[in-house]
Amino acid sequence: MATLNISPSALEVTRSCWPGFAVSVLVAATAQFLSEHYGAPAMLLALLLGLALNFLAEEGTRTAPGVALTARTVLRLGVALLGARISVDMLAGLGGPAIALVVAGVVLTILFGLVAARFVGRGWRFALLTGGSVAICGASAAMAIAAVLPRHERSERDLAFTVLSVTVLSTVAMVLYPMLSSLFGFTARDSGVFLGGTIHDVAQVVGAGFSIGPETGETATLVKLIRVSMLAPVVLCFSLVIRARGLADQEGGRRPPLLPGFVLGFLALAALNSVGVIPAVVAEWAGVLSRWALLIAIAAVGIKTSLAKMLDVGGIAIGLIVAETVFLGIFVVAGLHFLS
Repeated sequence: MATLNISPSALEVTRSCWPGFAVSVLVAATAQFLSEHYGAPAMLLALLLGLALNFLAEEGTRTAPGVALTARTVLRLGVALLGARISVDMLAGLGGPAIALVVAGVVLTILFGLVAARFVGRGWRFALLTGGSVAICGASAAMAIAAVLPRHERSERDLAFTVLSVTVLSTVAMVLYPMLSSLFGFTARDSGVFLGGTIHDVAQVVGAGFSIGPETGETATLVKLIRVSMLAPVVLCFSLVIRARGLADQEGGRRPPLLPGFVLGFLALAALNSVGVIPAVVAEWAGVLSRWALLIAIAAVGIKTSLAKMLDVGGIAIGLIVAETVFLGIFVVAGLHFLS
């Protein structure tokens, strides 16, 4: 009779990482509970609760190894599973001009972030992190981009700041943008393109869209998922540029792969969904699992981050991410008026 052979080292790693992983799951579940009962974004609550538990990530604590592993590995699983919601049919359903507007908004917002960051004295890593998160899909994009950027002593702080900022801005936009849509005199479809093309996080896009009506909500969700589909090519471009400049982190003396495994997983699931291999119910469950994985990961990122150090980021950084958000909004509004 065959027996399952598990190495002692694997069991030891599992035991050492379990406490930190369990704490991250507990923080994520608490954040979700509070979100459902009080209406605040779950991502924001998970990050804030995690920041309050920073002592659990201090060197020598039982939870530190698991928190570090969760912030890295569970994050990548969550990003990969996002691909199950993307398909070619979904992209074709919106029409060429609207897709071009969304793609141009993503590219130009990232470029604007790079230029603006140079004017205010911020580094290119911070510009790519904030610009990419604003342009694509908020906290999810921030965590995916952070995984391919060369690491430095402020990496965790910058990631936590970016996630906190885009989540707060998304919540403000969820309330404000539907009123702006009415003020601009947009049709239901144009309102959906505006909301889906400008609000950072998926949950807030859905909330804002369906607060106007079903057609706006469905269009906004579709446009938002098109922005999510830009995650893989943007990460690939970032990786290519970083490698070309010799800035990539070395792993065991070797350069890391051109595309991280989680991005390849994202692309593979998107391809399978495009050819109809993934049933709708499986894609839906993959989306739920992805959201939970990202929520658990951001809880771990919060635990790893010192609030005092995060506040050191300064007002200029806040101004930069707000400016990127305003730029994207103005570009999409101008594009809709031009297309109409």
